[in-house]
Amino acid sequence: MQGRFCICVSLNLLSQYCKHLDQQQKRGVKPVMPSSLQILPGDDQGLSCAADILREGGLVAFPTETVYGLGADARNDHAVARIFDAKGRPRFNPLIVHVHDAEMAKLYVEWSDTADRLASAFWPGPMTLVLPLRAGTGLSPLVTAELPTLAVRVPAHPVGQALLRAFNGPVAAPSANPSGRISPTSADHVMAGLEGSIDAVVDGGTCDVGLESTILGLTDAPTLLRPGGLPHEAVETALGQPLAQHGDTDAISAPGQLASHYAPGAAVRLNAETRRSGEHLLGFGKVDCDLNLSEAGDLIEAAANLFGHLHSLDNMGAEVIAVSPIPDMGLGRAINDRLRRAAAPRDV
Repeated sequence: MQGRFCICVSLNLLSQYCKHLDQQQKRGVKPVMPSSLQILPGDDQGLSCAADILREGGLVAFPTETVYGLGADARNDHAVARIFDAKGRPRFNPLIVHVHDAEMAKLYVEWSDTADRLASAFWPGPMTLVLPLRAGTGLSPLVTAELPTLAVRVPAHPVGQALLRAFNGPVAAPSANPSGRISPTSADHVMAGLEGSIDAVVDGGTCDVGLESTILGLTDAPTLLRPGGLPHEAVETALGQPLAQHGDTDAISAPGQLASHYAPGAAVRLNAETRRSGEHLLGFGKVDCDLNLSEAGDLIEAAANLFGHLHSLDNMGAEVIAVSPIPDMGLGRAINDRLRRAAAPRDV
């Protein structure tokens, strides 16, 4: 990472640029983001600069424990609109607001005892809560897609946490990739998909969890709106009750519910016991394959490898990616959710 950063921008230039931002802000001038400033380190100086870019209405990709997010000031209509434009994301698809702790989340949503119990158990971490939007928050209506609810999360990645604290405000952040395509688990994945459309990437290494957050609806009975990096069984244990389920034909109420999503350039065939002619096989367990999610059959390892391996198979030029069967339990449920959406018919 250090070598790539030195190629993109020297530490001296970074320091000069951050001072320039401060001077421009004091004079009331909106600075232009330099195209050469594309990768920032996850240290204090890099994070300070990234926070300044967010304050000026820029787009900053940053690491979370799940995937890299594409962040903008959630109160800035223009900045949030740039997220949709950069990703090619449909405007009816709401965004998750990231904050550094539960106390800040309470500024934007109507909190509840259930939210408090779940936040105490799983935040910071790969869980998003959808709650009624509090009145007068100042958030852009684009964030909620004009729904009466807001999705909020407190990520656990130390670099993502440090950026949120440096910015000290709500950051709207979907995954940092073109809409409908494979989610990014490294800064390289972000650059491959969005270079030229965003202002900066904070390089925090590879994401540990590798799947987007589990989304829970709390406007009525606790409902699983999207399986993700927190197994639903753990949530049910914490609540002492089963979760209601969001149906595939229900209206979109949270990110990640589009039928076709997370897709590589190649077609995807699921539950493949063998590799057909011309296919690349993404394996699970002890199987002869091109890449293996987890030879040991470990669902945690498989989740962490899923998007990275799909990116790699795309880069190999695969026309069809066949995928071994994945157990539909624990994190396997979220893995299968992503794979089904990746294999779904796509708009052309």
